[in-house]
Formats: sequence, C-alpha cells, structure tokens
Amino acid sequence: MLHVNENYSRIKPTYLFAEIAHRVAAHQQAHPDAKVIRLGIGDVTEPLAPSVIAALHKAVDDEADRSAFHGYGPEQGYAFLRERIAEVDFRARGLEVSADEILVSDGAKCDCGNIQELFAGDVRIAVGDPVYPVYVDTNVMAGRHDIQLLPCTAANGFVPGPEGCTADIVYLCYPNNPTGATATKAQLQAWVDWANDRKALILFDAAYEAFIRDPTIPHSIYECAGARTCAIEIRSFSKTAGFTGIRLGYTVVPDGLVAYAADGSAVPLRPMWTRRQTTKFNGASYLTQRGAEAVYTPEGQRETRATIDFYLGNAKLVREALAAAGYAVTGGTDSPYVWVDVKGDSWAFFDRLLAEANVVTTPGAGFGREGEGYIRISAFNSRENVLEAIERMKKVL
Repeated sequence: MLHVNENYSRIKPTYLFAEIAHRVAAHQQAHPDAKVIRLGIGDVTEPLAPSVIAALHKAVDDEADRSAFHGYGPEQGYAFLRERIAEVDFRARGLEVSADEILVSDGAKCDCGNIQELFAGDVRIAVGDPVYPVYVDTNVMAGRHDIQLLPCTAANGFVPGPEGCTADIVYLCYPNNPTGATATKAQLQAWVDWANDRKALILFDAAYEAFIRDPTIPHSIYECAGARTCAIEIRSFSKTAGFTGIRLGYTVVPDGLVAYAADGSAVPLRPMWTRRQTTKFNGASYLTQRGAEAVYTPEGQRETRATIDFYLGNAKLVREALAAAGYAVTGGTDSPYVWVDVKGDSWAFFDRLLAEANVVTTPGAGFGREGEGYIRISAFNSRENVLEAIERMKKVL
C-alpha cells in the first residue's frame, strides 16, 4: 500500500502567499475593473541593472558560439562568480571567506529549505516568531517536532536573545522578514557566543543585507568573532539585484564548521552540503551566473545600489504615512518591509484594505502567533503605485 508523508498534515494546507493570491483573485473576479496595487509579496518590480542585462545578452551569444558554449556547469557554481562573491561581499569588508566556501544555488529559499537535510531528525530547532514560513514548514515536513518559537515582539525590538534557547539549530534572519527589524553586532555576537558554547549552529539568512544603510549594522554573521565555527550564511540575488525572475543565491559553509555523529566525532559540514548539492542539484545556469558576475563590477554595484535606494525611498514614504496616521511601525529604513501594528485581527485588516482600497498587504498572522495584530507592507513597486496606495489607505484608515 502506498503511504504518504503524514508530516504534511502538520502544516497548513496552503502556503501563506498562495492564500493571499486566492483572496486577491476572488476580489478581482468580483471587481474586474478595480486597479489592485500589490504591496504584499516581496517581489521586485524594477528592471534589472543595465550591466546585468548586457552580461545576460553576452552569455546568450556565448551559447550560440561553439567555442564559448556552456552545458552542464559545476554544481557549486562557476569560479568566476564565486571569486567575485568572496572578494566583494566578504574580503572587501575584512571577512575571511574563500571562494571554496561558497556554493551557488538557484535561490536562498531553496537553500533555507534544503539545508536541514544535513541534520538528524531529532535535532531541536529554534525560529523567531513571527518567521519566514519556510524555516518551520521544511523542518515539519522532515518529521521534526521539537521546534522552539522565540517571541519577536515590540518589547525586544523584534530581536530575541539566546537566553532560554535550548535548540541545536537556530534560524536568524536580519534584516528581518517579516518585521523589517535589524540586529546589532552585540545582539548577533550574543548568539554566536551561545552557539559556540553549546556546540549549536546558527543558520543566518542575510537575504536583505544589501538594504542596510546604517554603518553600525552588520551585513554578515561573520562580522562576529567566532562565527566561522558555528554559523552558515545564506544570501540571495533576488532582492539585492532583482533576480526574482531568473533565480540565484548562495550559501557559505566555512571550512572547519562541524556537527557531530552519534559517537561524538566531529563531521565537517561543507563536504556534506557539497555532496547534497552535487546529488540533488544540477547547478544554476551559466546565463544567470554571468548576469550575477556583472553585479560585482563597479557599474553593477552603482546600478543595483540605486535600485535598492529607490525601494528604500518607497519604504520611507509608507513608513511615514502610516506613522502619521497613528500606527506604530517598524522597519522601512534598513529593510524593504514595513511592519505595522494594526491592533486587531490581521486577516480582517488585510481584507479591509483589499476590499476598500484595492491594496494588497500581508497579514502578520501568516508568519506565526506573534505576527497576529500586524501587517507587512512591501516597498517593492513603482513610486506612482506606492503613492497611490498611500492615498487610498489614508482614506480607509
């Protein structure tokens, strides 16, 4: 008899953004003439940087030339990209990360979901609450039951500390999705010290690090002393360079980072992650990686930063408008997300804005228990649409 993986019955039957899409589709069917403005899912709207476009075109031409053609590439990513990542994202900041420690993938979401395969089924997991749903759902799908929720509330600035955490693996995401909060170096250092003391692991999701403008806020967990012996860092080109449509990310697994076998012997994690990827992943496309390489040129750096500044300008407008309307807001400064305390049912608030303003947001309840009473507003849209959405929300609120 064919049996299903019954762990799927322990997660919500629909993914958060699938439910939002369902409600928006129903609204549009009932109101076909309504202009709906989407500030919910964090998808980019601005075109790719000119340098990236030029590199993609050149890569397409390569594929038409027998002498430059590329078929299967290295599953870990091409050396030309890994070297640029190591140099610009890390060594330029004084951080000790080599190209060999970087494994390129088709996105941070995949890596966040797949990395848990390296660990035993009985490891204890800790996640912030509210939280990006992938962290929890993929561990539940794998059969894990011991998942500790770390409250992220206004009282702690949406940054939980390690006090009382009993997990073997903790997921940290800063700048945070969904709250838009950032963590100081001292706050991250406390987690690093905790992890090294307990022989635990930090999975650090830095997908939004390119939005940091405050020079005191860390861009990488490896800015903390001792992080190389207790942390894996995951990054994405989706928001950094607008790659949501062509997909690319990478994960850093330092040499010397270990977990432990049942007999207590140390097991290096980088060979395990390499083995997992070479078995289950055929590598990101040559075209996409050439496009990403262009992000690290001086022109690409200027162009992508300008686009991020544009989104941060949208976030500032949303943040200031909601604050002026009397709402407590977090984020929107070093993050593209504005987290709004609506002091009520978040799905009801979502439905109200959709029905009365034709504006899509994300209800905080979809991110966990502590997300109830909040909504997340994304800055990813045109300036025209953001300004119009603000005016519509003002009339409703």
